Amino acid sequence: MFTPISTDKAPGAIGPYSQAADLGNLVFISGQIPLDPASMEFVSEDVTEQTKQVMENIHAILKEAGLTFQNVVKMNIYLASMDDFSSVNEVYASYLSEPYPARAAVEVSKLPKGAKVEIEATALRG
Repeated sequence: MFTPISTDKAPGAIGPYSQAADLGNLVFISGQIPLDPASMEFVSEDVTEQTKQVMENIHAILKEAGLTFQNVVKMNIYLASMDDFSSVNEVYASYLSEPYPARAAVEVSKLPKGAKVEIEATALRG
């Protein structure tokens, strides 16, 4: 089994899932969309602002798990439009440093609540 991770510094789950699943040496962070944790509303319609909020949500969950972005080994980025790739990539890169985690970035037909970006992460302890 795993231990669920939950923090009020990131949006609560909008479905039957945990913010993250802690397996001891691995932490799987559920896909985060640009919801403000206090209002549960989008921070903006701007993809740059949405990406910042998504990364802040991931940061809050990592912190709750006692981790940082340095522990992240894999991230998946889901975009409503690949036209936003450069903007998302610029914000994403500002939160990370070398060695960068493995990553995928794909365009999807729709994201929850009409978000422009969703990002999930896997982090390693140790």
